[in-house]
Amino acid sequence: MVSKDLLRQVVIQQKAQIEKRGDFIERTVFRRVSDALDDNRILILTGIRRCGKSTLLKQLMQSSAGFCYINFDDERLLGFRAGDFEVLNGILMEIYGPSGTYFFDEIQNVEKFETFVRRLHDNGKKVIITGSNAALLSREFGTRLTGRHKIFEIYPFSFTEYLRFRKIRIRIESFYLPEERAAITREFGRFLEYGGLPEYLRNNDPDYLKTLYDNILYRDIIARYAIRRQRLVRELVGILASTITLPFTYNSLKKSLGLKNAITVKEYISYLSSAYLFFELVRFDFSIKKQLASPRKIYGIDTALCVLNGFSLAPDKGRILENIVFIELKRRGSEIFYFAQERECDFVLKDRKKIVMAVQVCYELTEKNRERETLGLLEAMSALKLQKGLILTDDQEDEMVVKGKTIAVIPVWKWLLEESSE
Repeated sequence: MVSKDLLRQVVIQQKAQIEKRGDFIERTVFRRVSDALDDNRILILTGIRRCGKSTLLKQLMQSSAGFCYINFDDERLLGFRAGDFEVLNGILMEIYGPSGTYFFDEIQNVEKFETFVRRLHDNGKKVIITGSNAALLSREFGTRLTGRHKIFEIYPFSFTEYLRFRKIRIRIESFYLPEERAAITREFGRFLEYGGLPEYLRNNDPDYLKTLYDNILYRDIIARYAIRRQRLVRELVGILASTITLPFTYNSLKKSLGLKNAITVKEYISYLSSAYLFFELVRFDFSIKKQLASPRKIYGIDTALCVLNGFSLAPDKGRILENIVFIELKRRGSEIFYFAQERECDFVLKDRKKIVMAVQVCYELTEKNRERETLGLLEAMSALKLQKGLILTDDQEDEMVVKGKTIAVIPVWKWLLEESSE
């Protein structure tokens, strides 16, 4: 239980904090902010810590009339319980006045929070919440608020948002004007190295990155799931970070970690995925049983965090490119698989029950690797009955027809920007 006076103090201080004027980068999660605010469902913004969820809340607040706000990621609220919500509601109305919209930051820290959220929603209130744990939010809302909520996954800056942060304006003409194109490719090189975590881009402080990682590991994983073998989790993170984009099996990781069974590895990876540190990718197969039994691939949420945990950037730019493409596909809401028979194709995209696109990623198409990359893509296209395919590279552009099928070659940076250029 938290005292009424302390709750009032927290709400007043947090209100003063969010009212401070400051520049922030407009995120492109919603096509229009008004669409989000007009949606009658409870909106959930979920993603890794410090990826910009609170900033997005401020973006929504600016377009809201009559709202109230509290951030539960505050050590003074560690004793807050579900029974305190009614007292909190009274304090919010006292300080903010009558409110039609409630903004709750990191509300998953409160057990049984969903009961209060449901009551607000039943009373006609608009509720927008954030959280850093996908499994917890989906589980609680899935059981109590089926059909009443909509989830938006928030990622670190896209390349478009990164350029906006760097105050670089992109036009269609920028792709063809040598000086502007050169500026874009320089910035893309920086994006490859530093990733898209907003605060890290502002200060470039490795200590900030380490503190963020420790908070994610201990607060969102070790403490939340009461894990005793902390060293094992750190070792697993190191292995996954050093093997991003590569196939793995739970059994192979079990052996590397010296464990007796693979169930522990599977559980720990699910925790890391729930906290948005890593994502698993399964192989496409028409047989679900074979699909689940196949090796998986692993991808990291952000380049900077992967490097912090052991990924070697210098010799592996192709893998970094592939990781960036994967995260962008996630951001666009694609259902993603990889394809492998005799050869491999990095990504195939599914829309409902149909595969609609095959994508190969390589840093540079050369005489040495051209056959491997194109044949892997063509094998996927033939098996899945696709006439067009895509190869994404660092800075090459071309179009070719091979065995009657069309393959477009496009720079990753251009592909990332195509939907957002003016």
